[in-house]
Amino acid sequence: MSGRSALLIMIVVFAGTGGDLAVSHAMKQVGAAQKSLSRKLLARLAGAFKRKWIWLGLTLMAVAFFSFLALLSRKAVSFAVPATASSYVLGALGAKFLLREQVNRTRWAGVLLVCAGVALACIG
Repeated sequence: MSGRSALLIMIVVFAGTGGDLAVSHAMKQVGAAQKSLSRKLLARLAGAFKRKWIWLGLTLMAVAFFSFLALLSRKAVSFAVPATASSYVLGALGAKFLLREQVNRTRWAGVLLVCAGVALACIG
């Protein structure tokens, strides 16, 4: 794997996960959304877009998306998707330590399975 491909994978993983964490942080500040389409839901949505964390998250997600497109122009999808799946590991760690969420044993087991899958995909 070339250095440029490795850099693209790192950008996809870190920017994508950072974007997810930033949007999650902002939405927790806004509060839970209602199930029905109402003025309250629209007001919460408008409130969300006033938060800098939403814009940071959306920007990071866009960077991750375009980096992923660049990666797909260099590598096969059968390599790119498993290689970027390590974002699940980073997401669980970010949820636990940055967002202070409870991550139970079952989720950690899933994270370990993802790690094993990424390792197998990289070996092949």
